[in-house]
Amino acid sequence: MTNKLSIILPAKNESEALSVFLPKLKAAYSDCEIIVVDDGSTDSTEELCRNIGVTVICHPYSKGNGAAVKTGASLAKSDVLVFMDADGQHKPEDIQTLLDKLNQGFDMVVGARSTLSQASVGRLFANTFYNWFATLMVGQKVEDLTSGFRAVNAEKFRKFLHLLPNGFSYPTTSTMAFFRTGYSVGYVPIKAEERIGKSHIKILKDGIRFLLILFKIGTLYSPLKIFFPLSVLSFTIGLSYYLFTFITVGRFTNMSALLFSTAIIIFLMGLISEQITSLMYNQKQDDK
Repeated sequence: MTNKLSIILPAKNESEALSVFLPKLKAAYSDCEIIVVDDGSTDSTEELCRNIGVTVICHPYSKGNGAAVKTGASLAKSDVLVFMDADGQHKPEDIQTLLDKLNQGFDMVVGARSTLSQASVGRLFANTFYNWFATLMVGQKVEDLTSGFRAVNAEKFRKFLHLLPNGFSYPTTSTMAFFRTGYSVGYVPIKAEERIGKSHIKILKDGIRFLLILFKIGTLYSPLKIFFPLSVLSFTIGLSYYLFTFITVGRFTNMSALLFSTAIIIFLMGLISEQITSLMYNQKQDDK
């Protein structure tokens, strides 16, 4: 390792924000590796980064925020990685707070945004739901599932690069994967600034995508926590319908049989998924 710290910023058309943010970051961490991954920008992002004197890696076309993160993590030379948004929301002075927490024995430390840091009421509601869902899955308090400001152990983070999606949900996936493998995840409160420029997130489209990925991560983390309640629900509806038809018409109907069969199939799917998940993460433990 040639550096102790690499700071990675995925960027797409963020020259306006980077022109303000990068000089501050470079002044505060001049001895660290700073990597900007230009995800197919059509503005002056690449030229700006070269003029400021930071490493810039260019995608020939836009592959997604998660793809930029994977590129930066793969090429970084340090044993600790810090990921930040390139839109000016995260403050360079908060990096040391994350590192101090990481040095306490954590494998990943996330900058947890305050309520006042949320861009809108809709974003606040969505993030609150994501945090609740993730907490339910992992059995630990998840304070900010979607924050893009985090410090991680590079070696452990790279174990999960193949799981990370190319879109905006890499924080969700990496957090759940770290919890599932038994790595330590910590949080420090931060106050995110208002972003410079226009957000690339589309609330409806990416909100639906986040929900689908949460379901995916739930099945990857602990499938029975999703499949078992669905199985119980199907069984309960089937039993209730059977009792209703038995009392009213005195017979067992095809609908009740279908619901009972569905309950069994869902439970067996969850059981098989649980075994596959355990085998996958046991392999990760063996690779440590």
